[in-house]
Amino acid sequence: MINSDKLVKSFGYAFEGIRFAFKNNQNLKINFLMSTVVIGASFFFQVNTFEKGILGVMILLLACTEMINTAIEEMVNFVTREHALEAKIAKDVAAGMVLLVLIGYLIVVGLVFKPYIIKFLNLN
Repeated sequence: MINSDKLVKSFGYAFEGIRFAFKNNQNLKINFLMSTVVIGASFFFQVNTFEKGILGVMILLLACTEMINTAIEEMVNFVTREHALEAKIAKDVAAGMVLLVLIGYLIVVGLVFKPYIIKFLNLN
């Protein structure tokens, strides 16, 4: 049986986490702005449904990796206030994860929009 009180609380905690990450992570705000532009462009260029789905997955993947990075940074900061090598490695690896996903995101955005931009600018 589903415990509706627990379910509601778990969604509340999830929204608190999203709120915290968005409030405290500058890169997440930048990604949100970029993603808003990408979504707007997908409607402007009338990108097909499959491509919109791929863009949506990439947007969510980038946001999720930023949030994982934030969680790792906060946990490392909680565990140690010292500048330990292990803490630096954990933070650097998490940041590297975000960078790799961002590169993939930019490649996908470029591949999706390239034919639409070429057609729009009559460069074909």
